[in-house]
Amino acid sequence: MVASIIRTIFAQPDKKHVHAQFDEVVRMLGRSHPKVAGMLDSARDDLLAFAPLPYAHWRQIWSTSPLERGNKEIKRSSDVVGTFPNPTALLRLAGHVLIEQHDEWDGADRRY
Repeated sequence: MVASIIRTIFAQPDKKHVHAQFDEVVRMLGRSHPKVAGMLDSARDDLLAFAPLPYAHWRQIWSTSPLERGNKEIKRSSDVVGTFPNPTALLRLAGHVLIEQHDEWDGADRRY
């Protein structure tokens, strides 16, 4: 229920309505879930950072596809290795995968 209420913030057509809906959601959740309302209010600037940008860009900003792809690649690589002798070895592998992905994106025609 709480997640669906929060999602209404992002379903607004423009910056003015996004900010108004955010205030309404914080007010509504303040009664039933005060801790959630406090967390939302303290993260306001970060959560609404997309609003000043053109509406056409909002969908791309919200997309987690690049993040999911990176996590999937790290999981695949770590499954191949199996076990790691220490946390540093896992960090090295994950870092290498992310560096490789960055290089691919940097040289690609399409920008994320």
